[in-house]
Amino acid sequence: MNRSTMRLLRGAACAVAAAVVSACAAPTPPPTSVVYGLTLSPTGIDPHLNASAELGIPLTSVYDTLVVQDPLTGDFLPSLASSWTMSDDGLSYTFHLRSDVRFHDGEPFDAEAVRANIDYILDPDNHSQKAVFMLGPLERVEVIDPTTVVFHLKAPYPPLLDSLAQVYLGMASPKALATWGPSDYQFHQVGTGPFRFVEFVPNDHLTLVRNPDYAWGPSIYQHATAQVETVTFRFYTEPATRALAVENGDVDILGEIPPHDAQRLAGEGIGVTPVTIPGQPLQFLLNTKRPPTDELDARRALLLALDRPAIVQAVFGDTSPVAQGLLSGLGLASSSLPEHDQAEAERLLTDSGWLMGTDGVRHRDGQTLELTIVAPSWGNNPEVGQLLEAAWEALGAQVELQIAPSFGQLKEAQEKGDYNAIGINFFGTDPDLLRPMFASDGVYNWTGYRDLLLDDLLRRGGSSAISPGERQALYGQATQIVLNQVLVLPIRDYVNLVASSPRIHELRFSYTGWFPLLIDLEIGS
Repeated sequence: MNRSTMRLLRGAACAVAAAVVSACAAPTPPPTSVVYGLTLSPTGIDPHLNASAELGIPLTSVYDTLVVQDPLTGDFLPSLASSWTMSDDGLSYTFHLRSDVRFHDGEPFDAEAVRANIDYILDPDNHSQKAVFMLGPLERVEVIDPTTVVFHLKAPYPPLLDSLAQVYLGMASPKALATWGPSDYQFHQVGTGPFRFVEFVPNDHLTLVRNPDYAWGPSIYQHATAQVETVTFRFYTEPATRALAVENGDVDILGEIPPHDAQRLAGEGIGVTPVTIPGQPLQFLLNTKRPPTDELDARRALLLALDRPAIVQAVFGDTSPVAQGLLSGLGLASSSLPEHDQAEAERLLTDSGWLMGTDGVRHRDGQTLELTIVAPSWGNNPEVGQLLEAAWEALGAQVELQIAPSFGQLKEAQEKGDYNAIGINFFGTDPDLLRPMFASDGVYNWTGYRDLLLDDLLRRGGSSAISPGERQALYGQATQIVLNQVLVLPIRDYVNLVASSPRIHELRFSYTGWFPLLIDLEIGS
């Protein structure tokens, strides 16, 4: 019997014998769904209006941006904008747009869509928490024709491309923005990216599905379309639950794994990827408007009382470097912070009139040395807050540690002003990150400190009329003022430990570190 006859007989047998159809069918394809764990359940997930870095983990794959950054070099590359030019005075950027892009709802992407997105962000009634500030001194967006749009600035602003490469300025369907408005759009998001937004159930899950029509991805992607069909994001806000979720197979990918768990998981054959995050370190800002941190010597004493290397080792082991400046990973020279000196910390407080009582607490003029720490619930801030609490109690202070479960509650605590130290930090790839936090009129100037020289340095550092070297020098001077005034307690530079199932391949992240390139995910055996 030849091979052709055998094939015919096998085909006939399969056709007439229902019981053996499954045996004759093609092999079952591998699963095409992935579960990705998130470590924070944001109070809002519209990237144009909300500020959480966590929302960008799923939504970077829903939205395309005008430009992108090379994941390795940080160079700016075309995306929705095929090319761009900047005027000689740095006051206008002209973007030439692709003409073949459509939103997930079928609407065309064009220059009017760009203007509609910026108008949505700039609308003061929408209360954008981050994106509006990333636009700097933007004055207006001018539509020249369907594929040409110009950003006009009131002053040069070199971080503009960095801003436009991030999900917070991702392009959304103007039709969807108008239909749902700022309250409900977060539940009906529509972009142009490699994945479509399907559903968001707060505190439970968020679901994306592959966009089969995607044909305009930037060169940073290894694949033209997504390799997995569905990505479901679930929330694992308690650090203790994360390693177990990976071990049990409940989740395929999960970041911010506690260091001791990460070491154990790696020994079990589970992938652990350390991802360096550029930007501000885990830090606590000191309130200069509330006693006793309104006094420089008190702030110095609180800094000197911290054994920062010991804190980092206790919470993060060897997985994170101790922060030595205000920014990491941006090529900005750091200024060394003083080492732990308990005796000097005690002397500064004693010389300031804070005398130790028989109750082990310091008092001055009938007042007790009281400190309030407000720590966010994410990023190991609570654990670090507990160690700050212990260090300052050893110094003779009565310390109250409050945990803010969400960014909204963190902001509420800040607005009340009843804190001495508060944890907040932002990530990014341009040193202009310092401006909103330390300029007198900065929206995140939660220290309350005002200094005209510092303002001038931050303003001049944001000018594209100077060389990169001059910018670095200006930011270096600004950094020195902030550190000399002890406005911030930098603890550790961020390294995100991401665990992944052995079946996950090609797990890659954007230049900013937090955001996975889901289009390139592959599932193996």
